[in-house]
Amino acid sequence: MSTLNRLVLWNIDHTLVDVGRITRDAYAEAFQRTIGRPLVRLPPTPGRTESEIIFETLAFNDVVTTDDHLPAFFDALAEAFASRRADLGAHGRVLAGAREAVEALAHVPGVVQSVLTGSLQPNAVLKVTELGLAGRLDLEAGGYENGVYSKAALLELARARAGERHGARYPESATVYVADSPRDVQAAHIAGSPIIAVATGSATEAELRAAGADHVLATLADTNAVVSAVADLTRM
Repeated sequence: MSTLNRLVLWNIDHTLVDVGRITRDAYAEAFQRTIGRPLVRLPPTPGRTESEIIFETLAFNDVVTTDDHLPAFFDALAEAFASRRADLGAHGRVLAGAREAVEALAHVPGVVQSVLTGSLQPNAVLKVTELGLAGRLDLEAGGYENGVYSKAALLELARARAGERHGARYPESATVYVADSPRDVQAAHIAGSPIIAVATGSATEAELRAAGADHVLATLADTNAVVSAVADLTRM
């Protein structure tokens, strides 16, 4: 891979790691603290931002929302995750090939890696830190749920942050998103950046291809395939 300024943005949940058990427990605690009764039903989460998940959770559980619910839920969810720091390491797992792919790209000249996630920043940082992936990721340059922006807008924000932090320009064509859902594919298209989709979440390879992903991989287990896909999509 030739030396160019490239930005690789990783989705976290179901792309790099699986912390589903901890997430469900944290949501149940946050719902109980915010609403005052047990959580009955959690909506589908792939490709969604935390605010989308929270509003759907409230609707699915027959809660009439107010302006106070979202910030209160954000605070409760961050605290619920923080209290489960040890559980992330004990019950979460890094998905096949994720660690090796991040490590391999870290050795490619000109590549900066960060995250683009629908999670709150403190929760996202906890996930990758406790599972040993943070060392190769510039987490300050990432795009995180902040209650305002879509994932497509967060991708643009991450590009700008990375450029400021590294004194480089990361055009749309040199920014690759790696994620696992059709909604993520849509976000990349809106932002004008190529996407590598991996079938490690709930979507199949066929569904990801149909959504228009530029490259589709079954998993991240083939490190060379991941590195080659990044090179192919950012060749100028």
